[in-house]
Amino acid sequence: MMVGYTKENSSLVVIGLSVHTTPVELREKLAIPEAEWPRAIGELCGLNHIEEAVVLSTCNRMEIYVVALSQHRGIKEVTEWMPSTSGIPASELSQYLFLLYNKDATQHLFEVSAGLDSLVMEEGQILAQVKQVVKAGQGVNGFGRNISGLFKHAITVGKRVRTETNISAGAVSVSSAAVELAVMKLPDQASHGNARMLVIGAGKMGKLVIKHLVAKGCKKMVVVNRTEERVSAIRDEINDVEIIYKPLSDMLECVGEADVVFTSTASENPLILKQHVKELPFASEEMGRKRLFVDISVPRNVGSCVDDLESVKVYNVDNLKELVAANKEDRLRKAMEAQVIIGEESGQFEAWRDSLETVPTIKKLRAYAERLRIAEVEKCLGKMSDEDINKKTQKAVDDLGRGIVNKMLHGPMQHLRCDGSDSRTLSETLENMHALNRMFGLETEVSVLEQKIRAKVEQKP
Repeated sequence: MMVGYTKENSSLVVIGLSVHTTPVELREKLAIPEAEWPRAIGELCGLNHIEEAVVLSTCNRMEIYVVALSQHRGIKEVTEWMPSTSGIPASELSQYLFLLYNKDATQHLFEVSAGLDSLVMEEGQILAQVKQVVKAGQGVNGFGRNISGLFKHAITVGKRVRTETNISAGAVSVSSAAVELAVMKLPDQASHGNARMLVIGAGKMGKLVIKHLVAKGCKKMVVVNRTEERVSAIRDEINDVEIIYKPLSDMLECVGEADVVFTSTASENPLILKQHVKELPFASEEMGRKRLFVDISVPRNVGSCVDDLESVKVYNVDNLKELVAANKEDRLRKAMEAQVIIGEESGQFEAWRDSLETVPTIKKLRAYAERLRIAEVEKCLGKMSDEDINKKTQKAVDDLGRGIVNKMLHGPMQHLRCDGSDSRTLSETLENMHALNRMFGLETEVSVLEQKIRAKVEQKP
């Protein structure tokens, strides 16, 4: 039995884990690698009431954006999908989830893209991650007009905020925050100049850690990576710094010779466990014989049990919150400037999305007029004798009918289109849409929703 949707339009919804309250162990279980994004989009759009979907999964956040044909039914389906794909019980997951709809969902993504919702405000990496979502979504069924439009607009917002507020000047990324945290936690007798530094992983995050260490004055470090190629490239890029490459097989030996260990690999399982660390020699006397681990990977590279040892201290991405207090007044001023920009851009995007409501009406009105034209042309030709009907006559009658229809539709079509930048024009456009729906019995909202849902249900085996 098909349920009626007479009072409901499709909704833009974001369902996610709050970066500010969700423990890292939960976020890492739900994290979806980029290679799996198309699969996740396909599964989400396979749900009866989800038309479009995308996943924003980074080391700090896990958010699912969908266009739901029915808001409450769609949310129910997505929140049931999340435990099934992560293995986290729904009862445990539900206490950390947040839900935002339509304008609030738009506002949230724009704040994320601008770096205002990061663990460390002004984080620049998130804009690149939003860009990657758009790049990965190209050609994927389910990354539709609403969602792709939202994320493309979010990129515009992120760029505009950084340009107009200079919010990225002196910005603190996850990698720079990791280095700042390590420096803050060094004992008084130690310094970043003499502490023995080890970086495990030479990918994007590892490379940034190395650069921030160099910016702090570090002149020597060991880098462990699966291959030497990336380390050599980093060494060629950075002058006057001794970067020693070690293969992954030497990792534990290198950890035993280091005072500060940064980990940033894509491994889905912990690389460093309690039994590994307790067999290692202590850190140097300057470090108080206590080794410092800064793990910025999600999933974590350092097992949570390692922190139980008295000879070590482990920090992960959640500990970076300590740095948010720095430069608070300046960040607040820039954030207020950014919110003004976000407000403007949110209004423009919502107006554009509202204007999309007229598209089904335009298509239905054209189809209605075309049916009338074909019927009248056939009726006209039917009244002619065979001698009167040749290809030239038939084309002339057909062109006549088509010309009349196009001229008749020109006015209504003009009044069903707007660029979404003028709220008065948009309001008038929507009024015109509803008037045409009533006059021609198009019933667009109801029929389009029911057709989409019926098609989804009928595709099920």
